[in-house]
Amino acid sequence: MNPIQWIQKGEPDVQWDDLVIRLRNIETMTGNSGWRSEQQFTASHVLIVVINGQGRLSLDRFECRLREAGVYLCPPNETFEAAADHSEDLKLLLLRFEVYQDKEQRNQDIKSNDKMQWLALKGEIPIQPSESLVSMCMELCGYWQSPYGLERFRSQAIFQELIYRILKNRIHRLDAQQTSLESAKEYLENHYNENLTILQLAHIAQISPKYFVDLFKKTYGTSAIDYLTELRIKRAKQLMSQAHLRLRDIASQVGYQDEFYFSRKFKKRVGISPSMYMKKRRRKVAAYRPSDIGQLLALNIIPYAAPLHPKWTPFYYNRYRDDIEVHLSAYRRNLHWESNIETIRKAQPDIIICTDPISDGEKERLERMPSLLYAPESAKDWREQLVRIAEFLGERPEAMQFLQSYQEKVKLTREQLNRRMKGARILLLRIHKHNLYIHCSRSIVEVLYHDLQLSSAYPQAAKEPISIGQLAEVDADCLLILVCQEPDTLAYWRGLQQSFEWQELRAVQSGQVHLLSSDPWLEYSASAHDRILTETLRLFSGDDPS
Repeated sequence: MNPIQWIQKGEPDVQWDDLVIRLRNIETMTGNSGWRSEQQFTASHVLIVVINGQGRLSLDRFECRLREAGVYLCPPNETFEAAADHSEDLKLLLLRFEVYQDKEQRNQDIKSNDKMQWLALKGEIPIQPSESLVSMCMELCGYWQSPYGLERFRSQAIFQELIYRILKNRIHRLDAQQTSLESAKEYLENHYNENLTILQLAHIAQISPKYFVDLFKKTYGTSAIDYLTELRIKRAKQLMSQAHLRLRDIASQVGYQDEFYFSRKFKKRVGISPSMYMKKRRRKVAAYRPSDIGQLLALNIIPYAAPLHPKWTPFYYNRYRDDIEVHLSAYRRNLHWESNIETIRKAQPDIIICTDPISDGEKERLERMPSLLYAPESAKDWREQLVRIAEFLGERPEAMQFLQSYQEKVKLTREQLNRRMKGARILLLRIHKHNLYIHCSRSIVEVLYHDLQLSSAYPQAAKEPISIGQLAEVDADCLLILVCQEPDTLAYWRGLQQSFEWQELRAVQSGQVHLLSSDPWLEYSASAHDRILTETLRLFSGDDPS
């Protein structure tokens, strides 16, 4: 993936003096070596500046490298995630801002992606010199944090100057102006099935082989050889879904003349043999909702079609996006259901699995297609669902094996937690905007309170917000917290942690406050519950029962 994504080529057609740009918030995001943030949704523009360190940045489905003193843009109504390299600590500055276009003295908010032509890109903004922008950002932070209104007004003026410099000094890196290293990477992507050498790629990049090896790893976060293997395995997985191809033919088509060497490479990278992978891939099973992916994976079936998104299905997106051939939208949890059903219709899967309750309109549309299994969770628990799906697919032994393994893991996890928790009372909180709620999802009830038999400080969810005072009255020994990953909630959470009332809570004083992510804790499926077991033991003891 190129480090820059252009929305249009050339200068955008914008009346610059009609734009009103307003800085709304400044945040600092830091992480140690190997750290990864949770996917965060933003309703505003976000300018991301790397103060120090290197890593990777995901903007929705677009990925690029984070470089020291680099500047990046995330458009509104998208998600972003940062990760530090294993040898680097990372410090980022997030500048959230809004853009208005003054038309007939009425400010029109520019937020939708189709209006992003005012800046014409997302991802990395190549500028020179980048170091001066970092120092300007640090000056901006000083004025922004001032207790004096006039100084904070000054911060807005500095931000305007910052945007001006970015626009003035950006480097237009269009297709015809790609760097030599990018040309070598593109050649590798187009000729991965050939017998490529470092010498050959270095020659294309017009640098020495040793420098090419170092520069490729530094620029893209992986070695050229590992990247080549990744491309070949990815293409091999795609070919394995075609019933007429033999393993020998697939190995040859992706650049391996020795099918046995290819088999060893594949098993080392994927975890199962090519023959087993091919057996599981030949039947085209569509997962309609994210929880259906979790049920199918428990049967060792990778879906042919499934909803994927880096924020709303992060585990499945990061691990299986190259294995799942047809990607459905998971944006904001089934917002695009009509287009998803049309995509499924065109993909013509052999079987469609749906275990979540859906609207009558969705159900009626799905029932027009052959081989639909509709088993909503309200009718059965996940174990019954799993067995029913397995019997429908002829995979009952796989279900029985998973259930036996799950119960053994429950027993082991419960024994270890009983020694550490000693009857501690747990409370799950959800934070949204400026409110606290006592939360209790079906997955958490079944895994924490039924399977693991942990003690709940308050067993029911609260529909109305609760105050810190009410939270103190509950007096839980341990707090598990789900924080909505959007700016208003995150700002409230940062302030809450500094308050005297919060710091006086028993769980806070004893260091028993643990942040949860929505994945896997809110998903109701076999695979998600298995991961919740692992996460629970990790939270309370640092161990891993798997």
